[in-house]
Amino acid sequence: MMLRTISVVAAIAVGATAVYAQNLDAIQKRREAMKNIATGGRASFLMNKGEAPFDLEKVQAGLKVYQTEAERFKGLFPDDSKTGGNTDASPKIWQARADFNAAVDTFAKTAKDAASAIKDEASFKAAYAAVLRSCGGCHKESDGFAPTLAESFKKLKQ
Repeated sequence: MMLRTISVVAAIAVGATAVYAQNLDAIQKRREAMKNIATGGRASFLMNKGEAPFDLEKVQAGLKVYQTEAERFKGLFPDDSKTGGNTDASPKIWQARADFNAAVDTFAKTAKDAASAIKDEASFKAAYAAVLRSCGGCHKESDGFAPTLAESFKKLKQ
């Protein structure tokens, strides 16, 4: 009987460890995706602020990163990743999954549309504002899916 009890406890511990590891893995992967988005968009962000010269190649590369990461982003929020790993993901993601998925889809579509539209500095200035607004679809001052962009960037630098 004692051996059976030990076996059951060991099996539960192994199972709990596996679930916890999946939780941390998903959180780490979405943090990496956000870092990729932030890094990919840095040049365009600086260009938009007038702090760097316009460079079409860098803009297009950044928009490609946005599209690539957005494609996989929705799948990085399994139910077992709501907490732990110092996550900043709002519980709202799981409570309003359709709205979250729509916000991610909007971000991806806006990046794709901008990639098609941006051919020079003038079209960049016209189209990039929509890309930034689509980032704000998740990163709102209140009631968002994630902290504000400024707060998120601070955390990513840590």
